[in-house]
Amino acid sequence: MADRTPGSTSSDEEIARALYASELTIEGHLSGASNATLRCLIEDEGVGKFMCVYKPRRGERPLWDFPTGSLSHREVAARVIDDRLGWNIVPTTVWRDDGPYGPGMCQVWVDDDGERPAVDVIRPDEWNASWKIVLEATTYDGSDVLLVHEDSSQLQKLAVFDLITNNSDRKGGHVLRRFNGDLVGIDHGLTFHVEPKVRTVLWGWAGEQIPGDLMDAVVRLMEDLKAPDEDLAMVRAWLSRAEWAALTERVQELIDHPVFPEPRGEEPALPWPPM
Repeated sequence: MADRTPGSTSSDEEIARALYASELTIEGHLSGASNATLRCLIEDEGVGKFMCVYKPRRGERPLWDFPTGSLSHREVAARVIDDRLGWNIVPTTVWRDDGPYGPGMCQVWVDDDGERPAVDVIRPDEWNASWKIVLEATTYDGSDVLLVHEDSSQLQKLAVFDLITNNSDRKGGHVLRRFNGDLVGIDHGLTFHVEPKVRTVLWGWAGEQIPGDLMDAVVRLMEDLKAPDEDLAMVRAWLSRAEWAALTERVQELIDHPVFPEPRGEEPALPWPPM
């Protein structure tokens, strides 16, 4: 059976090239996904065999609040922003025009270490100081539970990233841990909206100061947004003028007020379902 992920010796550029140019062999359909999500095998001479996720634009379900056919572009745009931040928290993602079902995004498949979830639902007696509590709830059978996430610098990066990209769908299942321990985020189609729409399970740091090293990366991102390179110019072309302006405003707001925000209270703060 082929490896699901590229070899550790492959560079991001080599992986991106393979995602962009190599033939996609469809192996399955992720039936639980809201939009058409296909798992594919790539066999590349330089990188080797690995799995990827292919989301064709034609398989996107229309939404009332996002332009039809724009979600795949937003997935690639999210990776570009992550690249400029230098955090490597979004798997390598590219846009390709010639997928089996037409244009769409391709992203490296990530095998999740399910034994070490970064976001979880636990009993109150299982809680310890390594977990941040997001909310307390009661199940249908009357059991008390806590929605929690780990208190780590890697997960803080993902929380800041979601503020920058205005992610309205950060479910617990969209946070994966590679077997080497690194955390990554997936499913970034519902991002970059012009209106504030952050819905996330990562509210545990609300009201706390954002660490200085993360803010250094945010400042560098702002400098890049002022003079976009080729990839950022592509992102700017994919977003509306209002969405690009809102992106720069969110980044500047974080620079001016480097604090993890509280939920606004004007709309749901959690995605549904959260996990």
